[in-house]
Amino acid sequence: MKRKSQWSQSIQVHVQNQKSLYIFITVLFMMGVIFGAVIVNTLDPAQKEGLLNYLSYFFQGLEQNSIAESEIAFQHSMGDHLKTIGLMWILGLSVIGIPVLLVFIFLKGLVIGFTVGFLVNQLSWKGLWFAFVSVVPQNLLVIPALIIVAVSGINFSILLVRNRLIHHRGTIYPQFVSFSILVTGMAVMMLLSSLFEAFISPHLMKTAVPPVGLISHLCHLYLK
Repeated sequence: MKRKSQWSQSIQVHVQNQKSLYIFITVLFMMGVIFGAVIVNTLDPAQKEGLLNYLSYFFQGLEQNSIAESEIAFQHSMGDHLKTIGLMWILGLSVIGIPVLLVFIFLKGLVIGFTVGFLVNQLSWKGLWFAFVSVVPQNLLVIPALIIVAVSGINFSILLVRNRLIHHRGTIYPQFVSFSILVTGMAVMMLLSSLFEAFISPHLMKTAVPPVGLISHLCHLYLK
């Protein structure tokens, strides 16, 4: 109980000390989401038709249980998440990684905004419901984890600059260990997200699949 209290207190101190950076990164992510949703309106009919055809095949695969097996989906998802976390950890250890981390967070928001925006734009409330069950749940873990790693990586890079190039102080090994432990903790969060995405999310998506006829009708409209 005491350890939990100390852990909770350390997290609160960390968030409070980096409050402005957390706000900045969160706003940057939200800007990416908004920009991604706006991009949907710039697609031409041919691009929309291609995306709808892809959705149609995906929805049919869900209904016919022909998508990848849960174990394989978990391996792919976890592999992608570990690569992402590992790359962000490396970027956090280098000064030049700061702008890359910022761009990465923005692009993550852009992808989510575009995905949800396209589903809502084309399928209305059915698309909103499908986006809610297919995109939102796992990202409730993924997005906070990425933001925490990005903030910690940027903070460590700034500390590295101050320590090595400005003040020429001693070791920053304790901060390196703390940063690495935090990244490991966020990797565990990614593990939980991958488990949900592979074993639970497909069942939720099956309950929200829009009628295939609706997508066929939309594709027919774009062909005119």
